[in-house]
Amino acid sequence: MPDVVVYHAEGCHLCERALAQVRELRQELDFALTEIDISGDDALEAAYREWIPVVEIDGRRRFTYWIDPNALRRAVAQAAVES
Repeated sequence: MPDVVVYHAEGCHLCERALAQVRELRQELDFALTEIDISGDDALEAAYREWIPVVEIDGRRRFTYWIDPNALRRAVAQAAVES
């Protein structure tokens, strides 16, 4: 099962939209979802702030700023085959 991680921050409207999309797609696709709020964590802020929301699938950065639902479907399917 692919592992999808969404890095986000409070007050980020792009993050809210991305989280909603990923949560909705999770009902359709089989993947584990981890949501990580980078707020207040200096290391995470440095690594992700200018790119959020960031979506990684099995440790590989796949999306920044916005998500294309069809591309996420393909990426999750590809990760499932590679697992």
